[in-house]
Amino acid sequence: MLPSPIVFPLPIPASSGQLLLVVAPDWNSTAAHLQRFERPAGGKDWAPIGIAIPVSLGRSGLAWGRGRHSKVDGAEKREGDGCAPAGVFAITALFGDGVANSPLGGAAKLPYLPTSPDLKAIDDPGSTFYNRIVDQRTVTPDWSSCEDMLRSDERYALGAVVAHNVAPAVPGAGSCIFMHVWEHAGAPTAGCTAMELADMRVLAGWLNADAMPLLVQLPQAEFEARRVAWGLPSPVV
Repeated sequence: MLPSPIVFPLPIPASSGQLLLVVAPDWNSTAAHLQRFERPAGGKDWAPIGIAIPVSLGRSGLAWGRGRHSKVDGAEKREGDGCAPAGVFAITALFGDGVANSPLGGAAKLPYLPTSPDLKAIDDPGSTFYNRIVDQRTVTPDWSSCEDMLRSDERYALGAVVAHNVAPAVPGAGSCIFMHVWEHAGAPTAGCTAMELADMRVLAGWLNADAMPLLVQLPQAEFEARRVAWGLPSPVV
């Protein structure tokens, strides 16, 4: 008798109309390709948008993150491990160097956070603001470490917030996961998904809160195991 197929709960709601699919060769990969897909409201079939673009992943590859997918067996992402999160995650906001009423901020179809010297991403697991982006002028700082959202390089010139380890944030399970501009082609990240600035601009202009955009990021074998059950499209070759 053949073993019963593994069934994975569907983490992608029918109301989601935008999908970012990142499929890496394996768990140790530090690079992959990203393909955009969209579907009409109530539709089932995903249509590719544009061409697949190269992206950089974490310096330690991938590990299971905390997102819309159910808990799975395997190594889980931890704070400072250098892994990009694998799984299904909402894209909830954009950020960048332009002020809120700039052409970029004004055209954004997701909530837009203009970076400033006071905008901080909190990576201290002991902080009550862990895994949140805050304006330090509006809170009482209780963290021993954080990430400056206004940087001297271009990496946060434009980016998107990945809803990993939220509602609630588990201390130590990883924080401050973004899609952003890479240091250079082939350079791995500390755990984010990075790309060329021109590609990030296209992505930011396309993302729309009304379409409930999702990031699906998986190694090839895990993608193949879940593709049919989760209703995922095949990557465009």
